[in-house]
Amino acid sequence: MDKKTVLYDEHVKLGAKMVPFGGFIMPVQYSDIIGEHKCVRTQVGLFDVSHMGEVTMQGPDALANLNHLLTNDFTNMPDGRVRYSPMCNENGGVVDDLLVYKKGEGDYLIVVNASNKDKDYEWMKAHVFGDVELVDISESVAQIAVQGPDAKKLMLKLTKEENLPVKYYWFIDHCDVDGIECLISQTGYTGEFGYELYCAAEKGPELWNKLLAAGEEFGVKPCGLGARDTLRLEAAMPLYGHEMDDDVTPLETGLDFAVKMGKEEFIGKQGMLDRGTPAIGRIGIKVTGRGIVREHMDVVADGRVIGHTTSGTVLPYVGGAHAMALLEKEFAVPGKPVTVLVRGREVACETEALPFYKREK
Repeated sequence: MDKKTVLYDEHVKLGAKMVPFGGFIMPVQYSDIIGEHKCVRTQVGLFDVSHMGEVTMQGPDALANLNHLLTNDFTNMPDGRVRYSPMCNENGGVVDDLLVYKKGEGDYLIVVNASNKDKDYEWMKAHVFGDVELVDISESVAQIAVQGPDAKKLMLKLTKEENLPVKYYWFIDHCDVDGIECLISQTGYTGEFGYELYCAAEKGPELWNKLLAAGEEFGVKPCGLGARDTLRLEAAMPLYGHEMDDDVTPLETGLDFAVKMGKEEFIGKQGMLDRGTPAIGRIGIKVTGRGIVREHMDVVADGRVIGHTTSGTVLPYVGGAHAMALLEKEFAVPGKPVTVLVRGREVACETEALPFYKREK
C-alpha cells in the first residue's frame, strides 16, 4: 500500500492532483505543470520531497565504507559539504545515485531516491564492514525544496543570512527557520538556484505553510512531480530508471566526474574496467519534425537502431520537444541527424548538446 508523506493533507487542501509515485501518494500538479515549471525558472516554487530516503552512516569506519560502496571519493571531503555519487553493483551498473552530507568525522547523512530507499538500505547493510552503524531515519524526516531565483529572498524572511549556504552543494545544520530547526543545503533537482530543507517529520506541515506564506509576495507556487520532472529534464539531470539502471554504468551515461577510478577499490570498479571504453554515451535530442519523443523509444540512423531515448517531452521554458538518449558513441555528439520511432512513426530529430537549459550565474 502506498504511503503518504507528512504533507499529504496540505496537498489535498491546496487541490493537488495526487498520484502514486515511488511507493507514496504524491502531488503531480496543483494548477498546471507549465505554470509551475515557469514559476521555478523565474520566481520561486515549493516542492514536497519528503518521499526521499535518508540514511545515517556513523562510526570510525564510515569513511572507508563510503569509499567502498560509492564511486566518488570522500577522503578529503570537508564538514558541511554535499557530494553526489552513483552506487554500483559488481558489474558496474548503477544501484542508485545519491547525495552524501558530511556532518563531521565519521558522521554522514545519505539521501537516496524514494523508489529505491529499501533496496539501497539493504544493499548498504549487505556490504558494510568494520565499526560502522547504518540507520534508516526516513520516517522521522520531512524534506522541502525551495527552488528558483527568489529562493533566497523567501528564506531571508524566515531565517538569518548566516544560515544560508553560500556555495552550491554545501549545507548548514541546526538552523532556526522561524522557530523550526532545519538542515539547509544549497541543492536541488531543478537546475535552478535554491535550497533543500530537512526538519523533523512532525514539523513538516508547519514549515511548508510558513514557506508558502513567506513566499506570497514573490508569487511562490507549490509544485508537483510533473514540474519537477520537466525541470530536471530541461537541466539534463539524470534519473534512475531512465538515464541509468542496473545495467548502465555511470561512465556510459556521462557521470565520469563522480567516478574516481584512481581509488584503490570500490564496488563496480572492476566491472567497469572489464567493460572497457564505453561504447555508448548520453546526448540530447531535438525534435525537428512533428511529434513528441518520450522515453524508451528507438533511435535510428544509417538504417539501423543506434540506441534509445531515456527521457523526453515538451520543455516549457526552452520550448520545443526534446529528449535525452543513450546512443552509440559515434552518434553521441551534437549535430547528427537521427530518426526516433514514435509508435511506429518516424520523427525527424537532431542530436544536441546537454544541458538544454543552464541558469545564468
